[in-house]
Amino acid sequence: MRRMSPTVRGFLIILAIAAVITVLQLQITLISLLLLARIAFFIAIAVFLFLLWRERRQEISTWSLRSRIVFYGAAGLALVNLGALSVTAYPTGGLEALIFFFVFAACGFAMWRVWRDEHTYGY
Repeated sequence: MRRMSPTVRGFLIILAIAAVITVLQLQITLISLLLLARIAFFIAIAVFLFLLWRERRQEISTWSLRSRIVFYGAAGLALVNLGALSVTAYPTGGLEALIFFFVFAACGFAMWRVWRDEHTYGY
């Protein structure tokens, strides 16, 4: 075992886990665990964003109303997009995946642009 490559050893461990799941018919349990992991991932991202917001909320409150609406709207849309991924099987195809990533890119760009505009002092 000591002379075995770590990659081969890792693949053997994965193969053993897959064999146990198949032999003991634990597919439903595995699906349940993956669903719980998706929910936990979504909650972890939401908590992280909340902590970032809490650190910067005083600075954000000094921004113009339009900037705050765009910033919070983009953040909300990104969360809804991620929530759709966590709850459903979205995206299921190539076009839907492209739209999924485009929405994230558009939200990130909007948030970055607002932040840059609010932190530009002078010309």
